[in-house]
Amino acid sequence: MLELPPLSLYIHIPWCIKKCPYCDFNSHQVDAAIPEQEYVDALLQDFSQDLPYVQNREIQSIFIGGGTPSLFSAVALERLLNGLQNLVPFKSALEVTLEANPGTAEAERFRQYRSLGINRLSIGIQSFNDQHLNTLGRVHDSAEARRAIDMAMAAGFDNYNLDLMYGLPQQTMEDALTDLDTAISYGPTHLSWYQLTIEPNTVFYHKPPVLPEEEPLFEMQQQGLARISAGDYKRYEVSAFAKQGRESLHNVNYWSFGDYLGIGAGAHSKLSMPQDNCLIRSRKLKQPAQYLSNPLNYVAQRGEIVRSERALEFLMNGLRLSGGVDLRLMTSRAGIGVGEIDDKVDDLVARGLLVRQSHNLKATDKGYLFLNSLLQEFV
Repeated sequence: MLELPPLSLYIHIPWCIKKCPYCDFNSHQVDAAIPEQEYVDALLQDFSQDLPYVQNREIQSIFIGGGTPSLFSAVALERLLNGLQNLVPFKSALEVTLEANPGTAEAERFRQYRSLGINRLSIGIQSFNDQHLNTLGRVHDSAEARRAIDMAMAAGFDNYNLDLMYGLPQQTMEDALTDLDTAISYGPTHLSWYQLTIEPNTVFYHKPPVLPEEEPLFEMQQQGLARISAGDYKRYEVSAFAKQGRESLHNVNYWSFGDYLGIGAGAHSKLSMPQDNCLIRSRKLKQPAQYLSNPLNYVAQRGEIVRSERALEFLMNGLRLSGGVDLRLMTSRAGIGVGEIDDKVDDLVARGLLVRQSHNLKATDKGYLFLNSLLQEFV
């Protein structure tokens, strides 16, 4: 029987200074002044239309992503957050994360963000190496990356994430480990460290760069993981690492198959409707101009997660968590009985890919390495 899980809110701000060649997110290069006022109006209207999906729940976390949300003024974000709180209650220990680009970092703006109640930053560093930053098309250099971190700390952000990538064109082992050492030296509460992948509809897809070979890439990953662990960060998800008790509440809710409501151009939602025994996924209109010009209906696509796909959807999220997932949640959050996957689970346990202890199911070290292949067993 489906139950209502915790609810998070994702807010998408789609504009950025420059579209990076590896980026497949819904981001759009700024060619004129950003219509802050109109967009905040649209976000609040968008949320108002989705209020029935809240179902008397508090919002437990907010993530403002992009694009480059730090292009927005504190005045605009204050009006947005106040407007949302007038519509729905926020949890007292609300986590509010804002993505920030070092190329748009300003000390005063960071202080203003912090005073609004934004209590977590995610800073898109990617690398501290100027050559690699140039290859990635980033608008900041290494000095600006360091300055952004200093400004975040000076503004009072004691909880922040640094985003880093590895497997970059012409990146050596020394380069990758130096990036990690530099990030760790600042003592952030959270690290996101993930491999550059070439995605469709990107410049890199049409003009592929030369990336490290598979064997040195694997070694880079293993040595990097050891370096992160030595820095006292615990890996709690495939590419997420945190100091004790500093895991992103927003991310954990995603991976444990909680609900999230997405507003803004191209934002995605996953929502539970226990009274109808259904799970819904939706996506908002992707192009900012189209989104702004359709105030009566921002939805581009909405559909039910059919029952035959719910086990895969649940495990595709839950098994990303290094500590695994409580199988009892599969009943309450996916509406699937554990007995329906017992045979496949037993087979994967026998093959050394999964381990099951009481209600907990998690990937072994070997299973974690081949997680995508493991999940195909549930298709």
